[in-house]
Amino acid sequence: MKPAELADQIRAQIAQAVVGQDKAVTELLICFFSGGHALLEGVPGVAKTLLAKTLATVLGLRFKRIQFTPDLMPSDVTGTNVFDMATSQFSLRKGPIFTDVLLADEINRTPAKTQAALLEAMEERTVTIDGDTQSLPEYFFVTATQNPIEYEGTYPLPEAQLDRFMMKIAVGYPAEAEEIGVLTRAHEGFDPHRLQASGIQQIAQPELLHSVREECRKVTAQESLLKYVADIVRATRESSLLSLGASPRAGVAALMTAKTCAALEGRDYLLPDDVQQVAHPVLRHRLLLRPDAMIEGLNTDAVVDQILSDVPVPR
Repeated sequence: MKPAELADQIRAQIAQAVVGQDKAVTELLICFFSGGHALLEGVPGVAKTLLAKTLATVLGLRFKRIQFTPDLMPSDVTGTNVFDMATSQFSLRKGPIFTDVLLADEINRTPAKTQAALLEAMEERTVTIDGDTQSLPEYFFVTATQNPIEYEGTYPLPEAQLDRFMMKIAVGYPAEAEEIGVLTRAHEGFDPHRLQASGIQQIAQPELLHSVREECRKVTAQESLLKYVADIVRATRESSLLSLGASPRAGVAALMTAKTCAALEGRDYLLPDDVQQVAHPVLRHRLLLRPDAMIEGLNTDAVVDQILSDVPVPR
């Protein structure tokens, strides 16, 4: 099955649970098939958790959820060694991080020490507990949710952790027609806690997911497009509106997600449009605005818009 065909089938299944949010669904699929992790930001109640859970159900992957709170400890995420009185030995009690799709719910409600417990797992796909390194599953995928920083009781994520997220996906309010659709489904008895009973089916096996990821990686890119990605990333470091630009890791993320975007559109070659489509979710969380830019009411999306308009597009 081709990536575009599989993506259409996944979208159709997710649409049975999540009304609207088409852009967020597409960006989440791009992030998953690119092998990265996603940070979903939006106010409470816009289906961030439901979106992650439905994706895991449709892909047939194990799903676990961690509710991040101010008193959550790193061992609550990774697990710990427990002494067994019967055998007089320590045995590893694995934490919820040992899964395929991990929902780190409200990740910005826990201090940096616990947030850092995810750093090694997200980058290396391993977890080290008492000096012993454990491997995580091949399809380990973190979907973290956070409420906007201005809400009470939140901790800004450190830059090192933000850079580990391949994409930051904005999940907004649904349109009027979509919100009526949400109410209609609730009226008809839809239960978001019983997805399989709602008719949502698994449509992919691990072998298919592996082959689709490989096809996404094989998308060809001309040298001019590689330079285009590099020019965009470098422009963020030279912008007078930013105190921190994007890292080389951001450039790699932009390239890989753009290639996946092309594959999900049914192409085996990269276009500038693909790079532009992923620029905002890949860059928005990696940039820091200068104080005077914030006073002017700008945000990082506006800066990315300006950079995309200034950087020459290859023909």
